[in-house]
Parts: sequence; C-alpha cells; structure tokens
Amino acid sequence: MTKKQLGQYFLYDPMILQRIIDAARLDTDDCVVEIGPGPGRLTRMLAEKVLKVVAIELDENLYERLKTELAGFHNLELVHGDALQFRYEDLPRFKVVANIPYYITTPIIFRLLDAKKRLDSLTLTIQKEVAERIVAKPGGKDYGVLSLMIQYYAEATFEFMIPKKAFRPSPKVDSAVVHMRILDKPSVEVKEERLFFRIIKTAFSQRRKMISNSLKSLSGDVKGWLDQAGIDAKRRPETLSIEEFAKLADTILPG
Repeated sequence: MTKKQLGQYFLYDPMILQRIIDAARLDTDDCVVEIGPGPGRLTRMLAEKVLKVVAIELDENLYERLKTELAGFHNLELVHGDALQFRYEDLPRFKVVANIPYYITTPIIFRLLDAKKRLDSLTLTIQKEVAERIVAKPGGKDYGVLSLMIQYYAEATFEFMIPKKAFRPSPKVDSAVVHMRILDKPSVEVKEERLFFRIIKTAFSQRRKMISNSLKSLSGDVKGWLDQAGIDAKRRPETLSIEEFAKLADTILPG
C-alpha cells in the first residue's frame, strides 16, 4: 500500500529500471545512494552491479520489509530516515540514483549539492516539467533560477521520459530521467557566489519584465551597471546566459 503523502509512486518495469541504471553511467567500484527505494526493485539491481548501495527509506513499513527481502546483499546499507537530514558528507565519493518524490525534488537536489565535494553525479527520476527546467537553455519559458543554479555546478542532460502509466499508482503527470554530472569546478568563475545567485533570483522574480526593471532593487543606476557589463537593459532575464549573469555579478554596482 503506497502513501501518497510521501509521494510514493513505484516503478516495477525491469526494462525502465535498467535504462535508469544505464543512464547513471555506473562502474563496479561505485558507491551509490538511492533515495526512497520503495519496494526495492531498483535497489536489488543496483546492489548486483556496484560495490556498495546506501538506500535511505523514510517509510518504516517499507524499511522493515526491505531489511528482510534484501538481507542477502552484504553490500547494501539500509537507512531508516529522512534523506534531507542524512549526512552525505560522511560518505566516500558517491553517485545518486533515485526515483525522487515530487514534493522534495528541489530541496533534495540542493541538499545533495551541499555535499558536492564527495558527489560525482545524480541520476534522478523526477517530474518531467522539472527535468525540462533543469536542462533548459536561455530563451525559453523553462529557463530560470533552477536551470542556472544547477548548471553552475553540473552538466545536466535529459535522458528519457517515463509515462505516468508506468508507475503504480499512476501519478497525474509524466516523469523523466535527468543525469547531472558534477563539474570539477563551477561552469563560470565569479568573485562572489552569493551575489551571483542573488542577482539571478532577483532577476527571475520578475522574469517577464526587462532586466533593467527586475534588478532595480539592487542598484540605484541599473542601466549604468548593465552598460558596464555589456548587457542591453531592454532584454528579459530569460535571455541572459550563465556567462552574462557571471559578468554582471563581477561588474561593480554603481550607485
């Protein structure tokens, strides 16, 4: 019995599960973290392939069931707890392969990025619309804060879509698998990361306005600031590349 309040929608199709594993680009000596193993189908397939699997399950009933059903796997560590509170920093280098509950998608991605010094990659089954936002490029409606913040730290690729009918029970939306390879260093260099992210968030708080209007709260002379950075004040935030946001962050704010 699934618990909708925990966002439990389970995949059983072995062909889809194998495609997820293939998308994760795993090696036999990998340590893999799975968040929300559910009935344990993917967990079993992962444990058969890699050196170690750490599976974090919040649902006590599922956790107890998995302890019994997967007892034969000595390379599997089952954790009963909240994935948002787990100490990923204490792990050796690891990769994440998981079917993420929709309601914690963004928080869990950023929690994992907090441990980026040990994290190699994330291969996540998430809501299709969120996957499209993660990989979006400048100029489209999907491009925004999530795109830029993830692409600053990772190279993201949209792997494949999973129709809602493939899950039990069936959710209301389609899902997709996205792979994020953590970069050795951020995709752009900035002097102050906090300012860089603040500019991005402020710009997209009014994404339909010209960039000169959406950034008014940050400078008394927005046009002068944009001119210094070589950015047309009439452009909309969604047209600026990550490199242009970095240039804006490194340009001294006038006024």
